[in-house]
Amino acid sequence: MKEIIECDVCSNRCRLSGGQAGKCLARKCENGKIIPTSYGILSAIALDPIEKKPLYRFMPGRMILSVGGFGCNLKCPFCQNHEISQIKAENAENRVEFVGNNSTSHPYRSMNPEEITDLAIHLRDTNKNIGIAFTYNEPLVDYEYVRDTAKLCKKYDLKTVLVSNGNVSIRVLKEVEPYIDAMNIDLKGFTQESYEKLGGNLKMVMEFIEMAAKSTHIEITSLIVPGINDSLDDMEKEAKWISNIRKDIPLHITRFFPRYKMLNDDPTQINLMKEMKAVSEKYLEYVYLGNV
Repeated sequence: MKEIIECDVCSNRCRLSGGQAGKCLARKCENGKIIPTSYGILSAIALDPIEKKPLYRFMPGRMILSVGGFGCNLKCPFCQNHEISQIKAENAENRVEFVGNNSTSHPYRSMNPEEITDLAIHLRDTNKNIGIAFTYNEPLVDYEYVRDTAKLCKKYDLKTVLVSNGNVSIRVLKEVEPYIDAMNIDLKGFTQESYEKLGGNLKMVMEFIEMAAKSTHIEITSLIVPGINDSLDDMEKEAKWISNIRKDIPLHITRFFPRYKMLNDDPTQINLMKEMKAVSEKYLEYVYLGNV
């Protein structure tokens, strides 16, 4: 009888036997353990403005080395990075964009924590880079790489940023949080029904946000997708809940444009975006509109 091991990284709680991969496509069962198959495999590297994460109230005007892997524990039909978030390890995107004066493509490759930290240090000296941001896919499906790299960054006074959907267990958050300076967390709706459409769990995300806010600079992003999370009442409830944690947590309300499996859908109405901003400002000090 095959031994079944349960992964505790996220709400999926995948039960896996030898060789099986989880729903995130980036973790599998091997020799009686759940391991990341994506450790250090990078699909994209770019030197981005910190505001692109988006982080508007953490070291504004600075640049940060942004790295992405592959895999995700949600199945959003509107995913902007589905080419790297929704593929298996063996089909990982066969390129990685490297920063520089002339952007070029190279076969994807592993960069261990020491190598990517060395690059961040080099770019600090030449391009005023402040550190490393883990972004593009869901970084915490490979939390071991995030933890190991961020821990190393602290030795060299590099800032660390995590961009996550927050559909991750508190156990994993505790592994990485001591080494993270700032987070942007996607809050993809404020009802469990909306999260069920994406394969996630609202309660887990809320607990993640509440704990992260205790010791880390956080900002929250809500992409408003018609038919999934476009209720004005729900946005008011969301803003009120965030304000109960802290009124100065920035909220980014972002406009949806057709992507991935929702190419035939209309963009979010701008009037609705403005209404959501207005209702959120009743509770929060900093509310920003994106993609408008």
